[in-house]
Amino acid sequence: MSGRPARAALYVGGLLGPFGGGVVSSMLPELSGSFGVSQAAAASALTAYLLPFALVMLVSGTFGARWGPGRTIRIAYAGYVVAAALSALAPWFWLFQISRGLQGVANAFTTPLLLTKLAASTPPSRLGRALGAYGAAQALGQTSAPLVGGLAAETDWRWAFAGIALVALVLTASPLPPDEPAGAAGTQLRDAWRPIVLWAGAVVFLAWACLAGLPFLVAFRVDDLFGLAPDVRGLVLTAYGIAGFVAARLAGTASDRFGPRAALAAGLLMGAAAIASIGLFPSLPAVTIAWAVGGVCGQLILVAVNATVLGGAGPGRSGAISVVTSLRFLGMSASPAVFTGLYRQSPVLGFLVAAGVLAAAVPLVALRPRSEDAA
Repeated sequence: MSGRPARAALYVGGLLGPFGGGVVSSMLPELSGSFGVSQAAAASALTAYLLPFALVMLVSGTFGARWGPGRTIRIAYAGYVVAAALSALAPWFWLFQISRGLQGVANAFTTPLLLTKLAASTPPSRLGRALGAYGAAQALGQTSAPLVGGLAAETDWRWAFAGIALVALVLTASPLPPDEPAGAAGTQLRDAWRPIVLWAGAVVFLAWACLAGLPFLVAFRVDDLFGLAPDVRGLVLTAYGIAGFVAARLAGTASDRFGPRAALAAGLLMGAAAIASIGLFPSLPAVTIAWAVGGVCGQLILVAVNATVLGGAGPGRSGAISVVTSLRFLGMSASPAVFTGLYRQSPVLGFLVAAGVLAAAVPLVALRPRSEDAA
């Protein structure tokens, strides 16, 4: 087991990525005004972060393992400092977009390696709980980002990026658990593309496309049904992240006690019921509660998938979790393109199709390859 400061640094590092990615979501009008661009163009700052993040992560875990996880994480944090400072100082929108992309690339080299270090420093019997705590940190980052970004925008949105740069600078100097014994240097990219990795990637791609990727659809729904003000809509949407934060440790405990397979099946089934309820029941409390249940289900799915991939030993874990995490965010990014048209055709249909895909993914749980293939 590593020391408490080193483990705490892993969790704070897990918070940084989702926070940095989502901090712009509540400052889009201010970005639009500062740079003289449309709000639609300002919204592309989200894509500018997420797309490089997801694509680079297809290979970042493997290369990071080759270069040395600890050294790679510190270099990535240092890069995040520079990129966040560039966002705070950028006088032109194109330079701001480049800085956002560089933040995404830096994050791609921290997330899989932090998860691998966490798994390596945790007894197998407690892996689910450790991953649940990491998931709680990520949920906290995702949930708090719009709030902090909005508060910063009240004075000057650039302060948010100055704060992110400062946190990344502190993390650069923070302790980390030691690297695993030598052996990762010969890791090949193909080592990550094993049957269980492809299985886990397919499951989490579908789950994130049809669950975690739907806040925009929930926003459409509550706006169409209830005509809520933007701040109230935002409050409804935070139910997912708050519930995920509260339930993350419990999700990890469930994975440890009942096994990742049972936790995954439960998350998919309950998630299907929650998403269907949002489409079927035109009640604000019902929608809010169902979306909160979705946050719990997201944690069950995420902890189970990560525990499955990280549960084996061997240098291929960094590349494997990197590929799976990449597919998770690619699924999330595909969600608007898939479900917006369905929703416009029929609001109920949009949610029922997403729920149907989640339910249809349950049989994949029984088709899980042998875990020995992972490492």
